[in-house]
Amino acid sequence: MCGVMKIVIAPQAFKGSISALDAARAMREGVLRTVPDADVQMVPVADGGDGTLETLVEGSGGEIRTIEVTGPLGERRSAEWGAMGDGRTAVIEMARTSGLALVPLDKRNPLTATTYGLGEAIRKALDDGFRSFIIGIGGSATNDGGAGMAQALGVRLLDERDGPLPYGGAALADLHRIDMSGVDRRIRESEFMVACDVNNPLTGPTGASAIYGPQKGATPDMIAELDAALAHFARIVKRDVGADIAEVPGSGAAGGLGGGLIAFANGELRAGVDIVLDTVGLDDFLPGSDLVITGEGAIDHSTIYNKAPVGVAARARKLGIPVIAVAGSLGDGFRDVHQHDIDAVTSIMTAPMSLDDASEGAAELLATAVEEALRLMQVGVKVFKA
Repeated sequence: MCGVMKIVIAPQAFKGSISALDAARAMREGVLRTVPDADVQMVPVADGGDGTLETLVEGSGGEIRTIEVTGPLGERRSAEWGAMGDGRTAVIEMARTSGLALVPLDKRNPLTATTYGLGEAIRKALDDGFRSFIIGIGGSATNDGGAGMAQALGVRLLDERDGPLPYGGAALADLHRIDMSGVDRRIRESEFMVACDVNNPLTGPTGASAIYGPQKGATPDMIAELDAALAHFARIVKRDVGADIAEVPGSGAAGGLGGGLIAFANGELRAGVDIVLDTVGLDDFLPGSDLVITGEGAIDHSTIYNKAPVGVAARARKLGIPVIAVAGSLGDGFRDVHQHDIDAVTSIMTAPMSLDDASEGAAELLATAVEEALRLMQVGVKVFKA
């Protein structure tokens, strides 16, 4: 290897073990053990799912903030959201305010679960001066089309007697009209990027209720009720708000929250990994690089479905930059990533070990794995030169 190598390190968090930023630091240590004069650029990434909030906040020098919100069952609870270091962008994961993990298994009920807490978190960020939003919408407990969120932002959803609708997806069947006159006007001054990695429409056999309702506690009868309620909701939204959300790909994400964000916040639905990679400016670091190192907790066949390592690799490939991925473990189909721009993969495991042991020693294991990968590259250069 001649000259000063430029290496971009862009891992996502190793879930339950090490954050994306700390993983990048460990990988950088491994690089410098082998190539002490390398120009190493760290760009921690995420795919819009778990860990996105921490990754974007840590990487930008921002902070995690806590707010009290209305939980999915109507209870009061604390929730975290992220203020990025630019002072303008807020990161909110709806799973923190209205997520399935917040609801005990025996209490899951998408008929009444609400996204009101998400709207409260958005309103708090608006109060704090934020006008750019990244909203992650995976892991919802709700099926209300974002109605609760809209209500928290000042939208009036009214029944035939002009009374406000109660929480939940079932109540949408009684929606008579939508009054937008009281909506928080700061919404119009803001932009909402929505991390959405599914293409389900709002209703029908592949819609929000049919596909995701069962995991939220919906029986077949409840699914039919919820689907009809969302279809009615979409008709009233089209008439009163002017947004036709019924067939928009992704409108059925998170129990219809994707459609609600389009209708009430002019949200733009995009793949989570693309939102994150654009936000952290990965493309600015790639030109002139000799190598990209990425990674995640487990690499297997599912990694090819727009997970962060493949998203990173796709952008590197456009510039002809080789990519190595380092994983906590390699599962079934891990070699499929070779058809998706990742040139080589390796595991951090140096011996049979428990997940707890691997998690505890993740930083050193990552450093060692990267060090050995670069040593192999050096050997390859010598062999092929000869």
